[in-house]
Amino acid sequence: MTASQSRLLLIDGHSMAYRAFFALPAEKFSTEDGQVTNAVYGFASMLINLLRDEKPTHIAVAFDISRKSFRTEEYAEYKAGRAVTPPEFKSQIPIIQELLQALGIKWLTKENYEADDIIATLAARGEAAGADTLISSGDRDVIQLVNDAVTLLYPVKGVTDLARYTPDFVEDKYAVTPDRYRDLAALVGEKSDNLPGVPGVGPKTAAKWISKYGSLDALVGKIDEIGGKAGQSLRDHLDDVLRNHRLNGLVRDLDLPEGIDDLTWKGWSVEETNQLFDALQFRTLGERINAGLGDKSVGEAPPPKETEADDIHAAKLEPGGMAAWLDQRSGDVAIAYTGTFESGAGSFDSIALAEGGEALWFDPSQLDAEDDRAWARWLSTERHGKIVHDVKGFTWGADAAGWPRPAGLKADTVIGAYLLKPEQRNYALGDLAMQYLGREIETTAQQTNQGTLVGLDAVMADDDSRFEADCAAAGVIGELAAAETERLAERRQARLAEEMEYPLTGVLARMEITGIGADEGHFADIEASFAGKAKEATDQAHAIVGRQFNMGSPKQLQEILFDELKMPKTKRTKTGYTTNAEALGQLYTKTRHPLLEQLLRYRDVEKLKQIVASLRATIQTDGRIHTTFHQTVAATGRLSSSDPNLQNIPVRSEAGRDIRAGFVVGEGYESLMTMDYSQIEMRIMASLTGDEGLIDAFRSGEDIHRAVAAKVFGVEPAEVTAEHRRKTKAMSYGLAYGLSTYGLSQQLGISTEEAQQLANDYFDRFGKVRDYLHTVVEEARKTGYTETIMGRRRYFPDLTSDNRQRREMAERAALNAPIQGSAADIMKTAMLDVDRELRAQKLDSRVLLQVHDELVCEVAPGEAQRLEKLVSEQMSSAAELAVPLTVSAGFGDSWEAAAH
Repeated sequence: MTASQSRLLLIDGHSMAYRAFFALPAEKFSTEDGQVTNAVYGFASMLINLLRDEKPTHIAVAFDISRKSFRTEEYAEYKAGRAVTPPEFKSQIPIIQELLQALGIKWLTKENYEADDIIATLAARGEAAGADTLISSGDRDVIQLVNDAVTLLYPVKGVTDLARYTPDFVEDKYAVTPDRYRDLAALVGEKSDNLPGVPGVGPKTAAKWISKYGSLDALVGKIDEIGGKAGQSLRDHLDDVLRNHRLNGLVRDLDLPEGIDDLTWKGWSVEETNQLFDALQFRTLGERINAGLGDKSVGEAPPPKETEADDIHAAKLEPGGMAAWLDQRSGDVAIAYTGTFESGAGSFDSIALAEGGEALWFDPSQLDAEDDRAWARWLSTERHGKIVHDVKGFTWGADAAGWPRPAGLKADTVIGAYLLKPEQRNYALGDLAMQYLGREIETTAQQTNQGTLVGLDAVMADDDSRFEADCAAAGVIGELAAAETERLAERRQARLAEEMEYPLTGVLARMEITGIGADEGHFADIEASFAGKAKEATDQAHAIVGRQFNMGSPKQLQEILFDELKMPKTKRTKTGYTTNAEALGQLYTKTRHPLLEQLLRYRDVEKLKQIVASLRATIQTDGRIHTTFHQTVAATGRLSSSDPNLQNIPVRSEAGRDIRAGFVVGEGYESLMTMDYSQIEMRIMASLTGDEGLIDAFRSGEDIHRAVAAKVFGVEPAEVTAEHRRKTKAMSYGLAYGLSTYGLSQQLGISTEEAQQLANDYFDRFGKVRDYLHTVVEEARKTGYTETIMGRRRYFPDLTSDNRQRREMAERAALNAPIQGSAADIMKTAMLDVDRELRAQKLDSRVLLQVHDELVCEVAPGEAQRLEKLVSEQMSSAAELAVPLTVSAGFGDSWEAAAH
């Protein structure tokens, strides 16, 4: 090492990684297989900045091996107050270490010592060699190492803002020199290390003492001279102070095999780094490294990207220019749009188109007749490929504007991202651009009901700023679609996207725009009825207690139930013993107290009243309710709905039937038809497991739950009791949902021993079901994911988690995913096939709703028989299973009347 040229950079690896983990949202940084990467990304970003700005000649990164060290041997409570390290963080440390290897940077650990001790030792060696030493760490103990040759880079905010701790800076901040900071910390304590200081002694008092006496040793020698409460407190807690001083001192002479020359940074491997960044889907970090550190690369640097969104040649539409611009397009055109979109309706503020480095922007309200006709023709033409971010919102707007619904959809970047990461919470354009392209774009809070970004801010200062942002967004959408398509193909999910999910957006948009008829008067009547029942339950509850109280106040209920009535305690929470519905139900089972009966009754009718009130509020001026269907919410692939949610209406209760009776046939149609699958998930289980006993039970033609119960309990079907059937049905569906033995016991109201025996008896009769359930989890543990019969993947990184609760939760979900996901895929296929045949046969009947395993259709006059045949054929042929897919139909003037 040549002193005049050497600069040693020492990094506390865990400190930097932990800071990155909490600075960047985990849900926005993960690979397609579910590996969270926020700490890796933040660590890499900060490291690149450090290497670029500080230009070190020698580098080392130190990591802790565990929380155990010689310090915990002396004081077991050392660092005991720290939260348990999240498994999502722990899984990223090996990746960070792999990154360091690719970058040619040495990383070190030392058994029984901390990263700070490694850094202190290397800093001492660097100082002895005459190096200018920089330490990047968020641990204040490192302040004691600062001197004229050693500077601490201490984080102030996030992963980029660092303060330079020099001797002068330390003395100005703490009123002691760096070599006395250890003394100060011993007196004040360090909360993060669980080292308590002297009560009543803060940094100012401690600094004053050290300045006066020169050191902690000198202060201890004169301890009897310290007057006042602070002096007495010091004497009372002297043992703690001396212990703190022993523990916070950094070891500067560890036996490390690496010498300073071994830390020479020769440069980063282009090939290894690019391979790792590709695997982590960090699209632009390689370019950032090359831009800042190209002179330190070992190997060929990556070529610059040919096309960036900022390089797009953008223009505003000139009157009469729409047809010419569209005719020049040879590839798929990306569409970015802004506006207001809600419940099947939309209004555009602006639209931008991009393809081949060219972009066109226009205000839809300003289109002249010629451009409007050209635009409508292009939208309706299948051969013109279109790429949209949230095509359903665009379709709502197109319908409201009187344009054709878009044909030729090649990609929806929201749906593509969902297929790659079904667990992700948010698919906003800006977030996806960062994840897949490594690019920051100007984003906005403009949202649809689906919670997805539809474009850039619709309320900007002027058209010029909106024009630039929209065109940039359109370019990004095109690039994002290409990146997603590539990854979908790598995972063998391109067909799922292109043949199922993308086309389904059009079917759902039509259903949302159409809506379903609603009888407002009926809803008003039953809402009033529920309100009356709620008041009745309230009055009876007040009479039982002997005074009025708030039925919805957990605090008042806790006082009444547990303090006054001395009922058995429920589960304790931060606000007291829980009074949620589940807890009150279990309490009622134990006590049969009449107050609990009224509380549960009140909650039931209040919930129903709220459901009906929300339904009434969503009836639009056309007399119909337009729900919004979501493709990107359920990780299993199932659809959900909102505004209003039509999947939370009770199915079998009288109240639920009353609510469904309010959904009615619309004017010009003769009835509603419902068509649903019979035991679809059990049929999928029979097909996936290949269990002959289960398959025979379906082929017997008998009631499936009775047939299965007969095998489980070893009796003839005619001897199966209602209780036999109930238990077996719960067992069958419980298996499909990953239900535990304890969960089964709670559901059936039996002991865990009896539930376990039921499971044993079930598996004795259906051995291949047991084998399948075991195999699917073990296979997922190896591959990281499960697949449905149509190739939909769901990743489960927690299957290998050290946290037992998280691991078992992932195991249950892995059991459920192939079965429930396959049911979702079958229903989606059926919906596409029904839609295709309705149009092919030119029927006026239409599909209105999809709720779980059921389709609700509106029947045009004279089409009932043809519609029933069409829908039945398409639903029953949607998949080839080992047992038939059976469906049943019902007709009526309301949803309830059409039940069967």
